[in-house]
Amino acid sequence: MDGKLYIGSTPDLKKRLEKHNRGYVLATKHRRPVKLIYYESYLHPRDAKRREVFLKGGKGHEQLKVQLQDSFRVIKYRYN
Repeated sequence: MDGKLYIGSTPDLKKRLEKHNRGYVLATKHRRPVKLIYYESYLHPRDAKRREVFLKGGKGHEQLKVQLQDSFRVIKYRYN
């Protein structure tokens, strides 16, 4: 675990996390193991996509890092 965020959306979270940890996802293949520390759920895929785009942008990305700062401290302490 490298302490970096990966932000994405999927209709099947368990299956997607499994693909990440098996190395099937190019974006995270070199960053395994991937650990889920936060997720949001939406009824409509367009709402999820809109939120994903916001979180991948500068303001949303930084906001999420602030929100999850204690989780990042735990990850850094346990895995480094």
